[in-house]
Amino acid sequence: MLRIGILNGPNLDRLGLREPGIYGSATLQSIMTNLKAYGQQKGADVTDFQSAHEGALIDKIHDWTDAGYDGLLINAGAYSHTSIGIQDGLRASGLPAIEVHLSHVHGREAFRHHSAISAGCRGFVSGFGAMSYQLGLDGLLSIIKAS
Repeated sequence: MLRIGILNGPNLDRLGLREPGIYGSATLQSIMTNLKAYGQQKGADVTDFQSAHEGALIDKIHDWTDAGYDGLLINAGAYSHTSIGIQDGLRASGLPAIEVHLSHVHGREAFRHHSAISAGCRGFVSGFGAMSYQLGLDGLLSIIKAS
């Protein structure tokens, strides 16, 4: 079974409460529970981690790399637009990674249009709500299986 890590950044633990008109009413816990079940159907053991702290996210990339994970999905939240450290961690890992966002970031404020972490990712999924994670996982698994 493939091992996939899901990284979630700041404020994603507030899903269901935070701006449901933009992010939906589902909680992060429910999204991750559904994604883990979906991953099992696709032959992937999915592990998730959430932190509001940039260094903790980078440390988890290193931990999962050292543990032999097969790939990553990352929703770095606001760090997506600012974190060269996360980009460097993703690039150094050598793991295929897909950047995911619940909202359509390119249809929102201009500062959200640029991603500092995309250069460390193989793909980008945005704007499909909770389904962004499932679509990202499908893409990631296709990349892994093709390599």
